[in-house]
Amino acid sequence: MASRLTLSLALLLFGVIIGIVDARFVKDVHTSRRSALENGLGRTPQMGWNSWNHFQCNVNEQMIKETADALVSSGLASIGYKYVNIDDCWAELNRDSQGNLVPKASTFPSGMKNIADYIHSKGLLLGIYSDAGSYTCSKTMPGSLGHEDQDAKTFASWGVDYLKYDNCYNTGASPKERYAKMSKALLNSGRSIFFSMCEWGQEDPATWAPEIGNSWRTTGDIKDKWESLTSNADQNDRWATYARPGAWNDPDMLEIGNGGMTTDEYISHFSIWALVKAPLLIGCDVRSMSNETLAILSNKEVISVNQDPLGRQGRKIKKEGDLEVWAGPLSRGRTAVVLWNRGSSQSAINVAWSDLGLDPAKAFRARDLWAHSTSHSMRGQLTGVVGPHACKMYVLMPFN
Repeated sequence: MASRLTLSLALLLFGVIIGIVDARFVKDVHTSRRSALENGLGRTPQMGWNSWNHFQCNVNEQMIKETADALVSSGLASIGYKYVNIDDCWAELNRDSQGNLVPKASTFPSGMKNIADYIHSKGLLLGIYSDAGSYTCSKTMPGSLGHEDQDAKTFASWGVDYLKYDNCYNTGASPKERYAKMSKALLNSGRSIFFSMCEWGQEDPATWAPEIGNSWRTTGDIKDKWESLTSNADQNDRWATYARPGAWNDPDMLEIGNGGMTTDEYISHFSIWALVKAPLLIGCDVRSMSNETLAILSNKEVISVNQDPLGRQGRKIKKEGDLEVWAGPLSRGRTAVVLWNRGSSQSAINVAWSDLGLDPAKAFRARDLWAHSTSHSMRGQLTGVVGPHACKMYVLMPFN
């Protein structure tokens, strides 16, 4: 009996020791994953503007400076749109004699340091573009493959705050290796630079990119079309559980204001992107945008869902044909809900508290983020009549 007791105690002690070791191991792994991205950036999804969707290769320093001015004068900068990101086609095709990237003399004659200084003087941040391959996607400028450390130091010396890193002409090497090299180079550059990985979702980056990037593309390029918007939303939804502060799924940039969709479709675009904690990167010409476009992009209540400090990505929780419910938790016990009609006729969409993981017996206030109105003491369910290709967006707030 005594020997059995001794054996049992020994096994118990061994189990405790193993448990402690396992706990420490798990903690160390978690700490390691966290420290790999500890550049202090992207605690909420990035907000700003990018040149590609509207201008593509037609970029120059005057337009970039005017865009910075417009972000400030329109009030967009003051509500969070801080990054002014120059996409492809900004550099000469050939590096200089020291192997450095060179801004294109015909379009950026003052150089990137001058532009960065101007952007910073407006209280904004400068983003730039390169590629994890031999050339960028336009093939008008060299990529950074094999030049990661040199290019990262160059970007830092110019005052760059953000790098969008594409995936063209990549020689077939694993993106896990190519993107990790640039991540390390940026961390060693001497400047905090947001790392936006544009790998197009080809090798399920959500499963490995959080260790090396602040955001990663989960889809191919978005187009200014309803079918592209809905497709990218669905592809991105698959990876919802991987997003967290400092590391975000990216279904690509905003098309709002470029003219290919209706107002209701653009409101759906902005609502879903906000709910799923996608980057909010404006893709239109903010110098000449309509008041309607500005009203969509500057809806502070919708933006607050995107920028909520809890950092939990919302997702599709219910689908009945073309009628969908997307939802996600927010800080302070609140819940964001989008009733989305992807069909061609007006329809009522209903969601029960139980569908949302809420106590069916509790009452909530429902704040309509586009009507800017509040319904008091909602019980059991939420119902909205939604037009075709439109949505309604709410925040459910518990009574304290």
